Amino acid sequence: MRDRIRDIMLESIQVKEEVLRSQMGKIKEIADIVIDGLRSKGKVLVFGNGGSASDSQHIAAELVGRFKKDRTALPAIALTTNTSILTAVANDYGYDAVFAKQIEALGGKNYVVIGISTSGKAKSVLNGIKQAKKMGLKTVALTGGDGGELNKIADVSLVVPSAVTARIQETHITIGHIVCELAEEALS
Repeated sequence: MRDRIRDIMLESIQVKEEVLRSQMGKIKEIADIVIDGLRSKGKVLVFGNGGSASDSQHIAAELVGRFKKDRTALPAIALTTNTSILTAVANDYGYDAVFAKQIEALGGKNYVVIGISTSGKAKSVLNGIKQAKKMGLKTVALTGGDGGELNKIADVSLVVPSAVTARIQETHITIGHIVCELAEEALS
C-alpha cells in the first residue's frame, strides 16, 4: 500500500510540474483577467459539475472571505449552490441550461466567467461559456485531457495534461489557489 500511496503522490506532482513548465503563462493570464475584472467593479462567476462544482464553491469562498489575509471581500459567486435555481432550470429547460440561465440573469459589465470541466465536454459548462461570450463577458476554462470543446471556445483555456480526473481536479484547485492569492495581493 505504501508504494501505491507514493505512486499516486508522484503522479500528482508530475502533473503539476508539467503545468508549471508549460502553462505558467496561462495561469498569469487567468490571474490578470480576474484582477482586471475585479478592479473594474466586475464579479467572478464560477461553475462546474461534481468535483468541479466543489472547486467552484471553494474558489468563490476564497475570494469573498479571505485567502491568506484579512481584506475587503472580493465579489465572486459559485453558480452551483442555489438548489432552487438549479432544479427549476433543469426541470423547465434541461440540465444543460443551468449555468447559462444564471449567467444570463446575473452577468454584467466586467464580469469574469470561469467554467471548470475535467473533460472540457460538459454541456452545461459549454453552454454557460457560450452564454457569457454572447454577452461579451471574459471567459476562462479549466479543463483536462484534450480540453474538449471548452478548450476551443473560452477566451483563455488551461488544459491540465492528464486523463486522470483526480489529478486534473487536484491541479485545478492548485491553479484556483494561485489565482486567489495573486488577486488578493493585487487588490488589497
